[in-house]
Amino acid sequence: MDCHGLEEFRRRWQEELVQAQALRRRRRPDADRRQRRAELAQGRGEPASNYLALAQGLLEGAARPPAARGPQGEGQDAAGRSRSPPAREELVTRDQLLDQFLRDLNEMDDVPFFDVQLPYELAVNIFQYLSRSDLGRCAQVSKTWKVISEDEVLWYRLCQQEGHLLQSSIADYSCWKLVFQECRAKEHMLKTNWKKRKGAVSELEHVPDAVLCDVHSHDGVVIAGYTSGDVRVWDTRTWDYTAPFLESEYEEEEPGMQPYVSFVKINSALAVAAYEDGILNIWDLRTGKFPIHRFEHDARIQALALSREDATVATASAFDVTMLYPNDEGYWHIAAEFEVQKLVDYLEIVPDTERYPVAIATAGDLVYLLKADDSARTLHYVYGQPVTCLDVSANQVAFGVKSLGWVYEGNKILVCSLEAERCISKLGNALGDFTCVNLRDSPPSLMVSGNMDRRVRIHDLRTDKIALSLSAHQLGVASVQMDEWKIVSGGEEGLVTVWDYRMNQKLWEVHSRHPVRHLAFNSHSLITANVPYERVVRNADLDSSTTHRRHRGLIHAYEFAVDQLAFQSTLPVFRSPFATMGGYDYDLTPTLPYDTAGARRK
Repeated sequence: MDCHGLEEFRRRWQEELVQAQALRRRRRPDADRRQRRAELAQGRGEPASNYLALAQGLLEGAARPPAARGPQGEGQDAAGRSRSPPAREELVTRDQLLDQFLRDLNEMDDVPFFDVQLPYELAVNIFQYLSRSDLGRCAQVSKTWKVISEDEVLWYRLCQQEGHLLQSSIADYSCWKLVFQECRAKEHMLKTNWKKRKGAVSELEHVPDAVLCDVHSHDGVVIAGYTSGDVRVWDTRTWDYTAPFLESEYEEEEPGMQPYVSFVKINSALAVAAYEDGILNIWDLRTGKFPIHRFEHDARIQALALSREDATVATASAFDVTMLYPNDEGYWHIAAEFEVQKLVDYLEIVPDTERYPVAIATAGDLVYLLKADDSARTLHYVYGQPVTCLDVSANQVAFGVKSLGWVYEGNKILVCSLEAERCISKLGNALGDFTCVNLRDSPPSLMVSGNMDRRVRIHDLRTDKIALSLSAHQLGVASVQMDEWKIVSGGEEGLVTVWDYRMNQKLWEVHSRHPVRHLAFNSHSLITANVPYERVVRNADLDSSTTHRRHRGLIHAYEFAVDQLAFQSTLPVFRSPFATMGGYDYDLTPTLPYDTAGARRK
């Protein structure tokens, strides 16, 4: 650049600065011009004026290497005229102007916000309180607001707030808005599959010549115990239903003499099984199929609990409640032991306890609060009102009580605060006994319960009133769970029903022979277990495979994330990894919203 061009650049530079300062004083910022300058500073826009084009030429000239010698000779241009090399003072001035130009661009990174200007970071902090629909509206205001509304930080926070990709960091994806849209589309697809019952369902393989005793699941991993003493584990997340047997430590000389499995529990790392003779086996799912700890009780185990988060195990045998926990070296020991006045009926471990494990035990009409660093405390006691169900959350406990005696107050569900150690709510006034309650998995301020009067109730903990009551089953309700829009309940008659409680509408139902003793679901899967009343099957019945099917119990795994079209079927696909007899009827009710004309023709 010659001296004339440099003087022209300085003059235009000063004119632009004077105009910018005048606009700033009048508080009428030109948003488009500032946005294009910001884009130019980030290398993704075009120059907005001749002065910016000249500045871009300066940047290119500063980075351009010296021109090679041409045929005209050194010191000559293309026309043959003599050319003098740039002076050192001119190079220094050029560098200073470039530095000042970049500093001014950084200073002019303010965002027009009504009649004031805010820094970009402050504008993002304001926009983070907007919903996705509000961000879409703000993106239509101006180009500057569109850039802010599509900031990666905002859409990453939206994904985290709605429960998508909780384990991911902001650097894992380059466009979080697109990721959020994909997650929303998948969520809509899952909800549609739930409503129309599209997907696949599989019957988990049973143990031959054995009856199902107890079932539990955690995050798609299912554990089951049988009358033969066998314990099996399935991982339904991989669709690999070749379930391994968890070995026990009974003597091999006594085949067929192993006691029944009373209770089974499982979490992400441990599997626990209690037997009729008082033996407790603990397996580590990460190390192998042999137990890592064996604990013997003097009497039969009446209740078993396993923490969802850690390795705390609680058992109730006779009048003693024992808490087991591994130390730092991995050796299991008795963390606490309590003595109660009556036999324990229900036992649960309180989640999210920081220092010491805490458990809740019910024995007849007594409710105990058991802390490992303290003695047993009576949380609730009313003579003649036995507890019929129990569930706990991080700071509350809910249990159903049966009203007996001369003064009948109706059967209720009591909600107690674990911090205050007192009752804070009395819910319901039903004629039948409350058989199940789910507080931990319910949405905030809501709770769902099942009753022997065949009704499923949603309780509002804010108003202590019943928000919704559904006549769901032909007999009593055995298990129930809810989320933000649906309820899944299991009955004593073997019926599994799915409701959209916002619309007060039954979506579909499935029937099996035995009561639904276990039920657990998440956004894409459902696990149900039909456990028989009778755990003893006559030897003559064992010879008949069809008779044995009626008595053994069933475990079903439903997967709603599977595309129905992949199976080329209009109805859900029923898969089983073992050979089944032809013509066997699983007694499944036709799925809604399909019409039942075909069923009537049968």
